[in-house]
Amino acid sequence: MLSIKLICVGKLREQFYIDAFAEYSKRLSGYCKFECVELNETKLREAPSDKEIAAALDKEAAEIEKAIGRDAYVIAMCVGAKQLKSEELADKLSSLAVSGRGKICFIIGGSFGMSESIKRRADMRLGMSEMTFPHHLARVMLAEQIYRSFKINEGSRYHK
Repeated sequence: MLSIKLICVGKLREQFYIDAFAEYSKRLSGYCKFECVELNETKLREAPSDKEIAAALDKEAAEIEKAIGRDAYVIAMCVGAKQLKSEELADKLSSLAVSGRGKICFIIGGSFGMSESIKRRADMRLGMSEMTFPHHLARVMLAEQIYRSFKINEGSRYHK
């Protein structure tokens, strides 16, 4: 069975995000081993310097690396990266599964983004949209798109 892990910097706090994410987690459990790892976002002062931000991202990167695990195909969610249509993401997940890459790890950085070392470590960089979304909403949207990928691949009417 395919294993999909989301590594997210920051924790969901608003109940409506928690509920929405829980719904997609439940739906995904029928298609894959789905796991979400929440890492603490490094606390920074109100107007941090570039050096402080870089140090925080490096600290978060070390925790992300620990959470990735072995043999995972890593997809870093990055602003400005290549965007895929839902059907293309479904094809990507399907091709990874049949090629023996049974562990897929998506990474969503914190409010200051993601360390360059994690972006370099990634097998793929994926953009969600040219619009900007809160990280919490992006997590729900990504879970929905992963679920949609499974529904597309099974030929369901969910994806019309």
